[in-house]
Amino acid sequence: MTEAPRFVTLGCRLNAYETEAMKHLAAEAGAGEVVVVNTCAVTSEAVRKAGQEIRRLRRAHPDARLVVTGCAAQVEPERFAAMGEVDVVVGNAEKMRPETWAGLAADFIGDSETVQVDDIMSVTETAGHLIDGFGTRARAYVQIQNGCDHRCTFCVIPFGRGNARSVPAGVAVDQIKRLVDRGYNEVVLTGVDLTSWGTDLPGTPPLGDLVMRILKMVPDLPRLRISSIDSIEADPRLMEAIATEPRLMPHLHLSLQHGDDMILKRMKRRHLRDDAIRFCTEARSLRTDIVFGADIIAGFPTETEAMFENSLALVEECGLTWLHVFPYSPRPGTPAARMPQVHGPDIRARAKRLRAAGSARIEAYLQCQVGKTLPVLMETPTLGRTPHFAEVLVDGPATEGSILSIRLTGYEGDQLLGKTIAAAA
Repeated sequence: MTEAPRFVTLGCRLNAYETEAMKHLAAEAGAGEVVVVNTCAVTSEAVRKAGQEIRRLRRAHPDARLVVTGCAAQVEPERFAAMGEVDVVVGNAEKMRPETWAGLAADFIGDSETVQVDDIMSVTETAGHLIDGFGTRARAYVQIQNGCDHRCTFCVIPFGRGNARSVPAGVAVDQIKRLVDRGYNEVVLTGVDLTSWGTDLPGTPPLGDLVMRILKMVPDLPRLRISSIDSIEADPRLMEAIATEPRLMPHLHLSLQHGDDMILKRMKRRHLRDDAIRFCTEARSLRTDIVFGADIIAGFPTETEAMFENSLALVEECGLTWLHVFPYSPRPGTPAARMPQVHGPDIRARAKRLRAAGSARIEAYLQCQVGKTLPVLMETPTLGRTPHFAEVLVDGPATEGSILSIRLTGYEGDQLLGKTIAAAA
């Protein structure tokens, strides 16, 4: 009996979304014993782990056709094509095309070119692989944007994803309507550079326009969430939505990266530390219960102890709660890789201090939540999330996807503990 295709996803939520789309395409093409690795290129470590995973999968599936795709495959196709374990390397644009999967479904590997990777910068389309229902029964993810026009000095993602391009508002709204009709109570808007949505569409509408349109056109959607934004690009309509739309969840993940102005300039970011602080202050004045997460890199080239302390201080000054801390690792081909590097032990020590600061912020936040009653979206029979994205362990089994009124009775580790009061209104 022929095995069904097997998919392994490395990296970001967008990769996971696209893996679901590839599953549909592979099924429609009748692909059989195919193992697909959807790689990440965000750090050198991510690429190294991709190689490890490829070798492991080849040992586990010696007779399968092994396909490598994703950002690492797009950026370094020759590297993966040279691996004896790999049969085909497929680019980020090609992996979304039905004809690619029709070729991979052929009986013999010779029917497919070994490297199918074209110039990602020439890609202009975005839709065509929208899917319904990715996520859990509780939450669905909708890709509204892909690619990035910025050139941060540490990042290769634009060369893996191409230029920024947007899904038209009407297409996104129609998809969300279908998801709500299928019973989803929360939709998350996702993309590579979400706040650049609309820059390539007629009239260059801002992200806030799309958010307000979704909330108006899909009145039965209980919860809309934004995955990650560049705070310097937050437009007035988005700020209006934060202030006036209770169905827009009070949780924003910010691409901050650092808290020192000189490092931000060397990163080629478009904001300074005061811009980040000003945004968080304004957003909190509009929505007093809003919670922020953030990406912060520790040990960027030329970072001194004083510069690092500015990142550490930013955690408090912005009131950040959920930190994603990245120890810097040089990515070949990026400008930052040619800058004077920080010693590895110092990078690891600084990342550890940032994570400790993040843990302290989480504990302080959870303490403040105890005693409150909040609507919790159940992801499993016993685990859900508050509007602010905090995990809650609930006292009894519940229906996945339901929204319950939960009294928060305590916390354990990074999770709140809750008692069910009733179904939320």
